[in-house]
Amino acid sequence: MDAWTEVLQDTGMDTRLDRDVSNCSIARTLEVVGEKWTILILREVWYGSSRFSEFERVLGCPRNLLATRLRMLVEEGILATEIYKEPGSRSRPKYVITPKGADLVPAVMGLLQWGDRYRADPEGPAVLSRHRECGAHVDVQLRCEQGHSVKAEDIESLPGPAFRMKHSG
Repeated sequence: MDAWTEVLQDTGMDTRLDRDVSNCSIARTLEVVGEKWTILILREVWYGSSRFSEFERVLGCPRNLLATRLRMLVEEGILATEIYKEPGSRSRPKYVITPKGADLVPAVMGLLQWGDRYRADPEGPAVLSRHRECGAHVDVQLRCEQGHSVKAEDIESLPGPAFRMKHSG
């Protein structure tokens, strides 16, 4: 019997059901990227768009909403702006992915992979993801730090250093 089980037996609480869920990395991440337009902006950045006019044209997102989402992505450090100037026009920002934003690629690719499997058009996926160097299909996979392939049913969730139980009373 581990220390968690001993403490919980004495209190009658269950770590899975009585935990404090206000301290959740998934919930905090969704506060930033959990909105449709935000994920679609990131998709377009990975597909090569970088200018406000390109996002507006491809996405059809209302201008005010697009501006708000781009500003938030910059404030969060997911995108950065660089200034560009076309001949005969004023300087404007273009949006580029940061290392923090690149760390979201597996999550968005996971959504794409799931969508290609369960929500694609009957003719198949609209976009194929290939490794530029060798041309092979890109597949999102779970691996442990030792390099082992991990299935969802083989993942064990344990209390971490910031784990808290709900206050009783």
